[in-house]
Amino acid sequence: MAEEEMPEERRTLNGYLVCIDRTICVGFEDCVTEGPGAFRLDDEGIATFDAPESVEATDLLAACAACPVDAIRVLDGEGRQIVP
Repeated sequence: MAEEEMPEERRTLNGYLVCIDRTICVGFEDCVTEGPGAFRLDDEGIATFDAPESVEATDLLAACAACPVDAIRVLDGEGRQIVP
């Protein structure tokens, strides 16, 4: 893995901490289908953030929950995992 690559990407959105574990993502693209604009696949076919701040919170959570390998986790404002 190149030095600039991070195994996990994190963003705070709508009061939630959304984490993409790039080491377990296999690129099924369910997150992209469920939350257009929130996620995209990069050149390696791995999920990354697109413009998630433009997506409604309920759609964002649905997109995160759609990952069949649980590569996307969501924590609430108190640090409790709510997805998956």
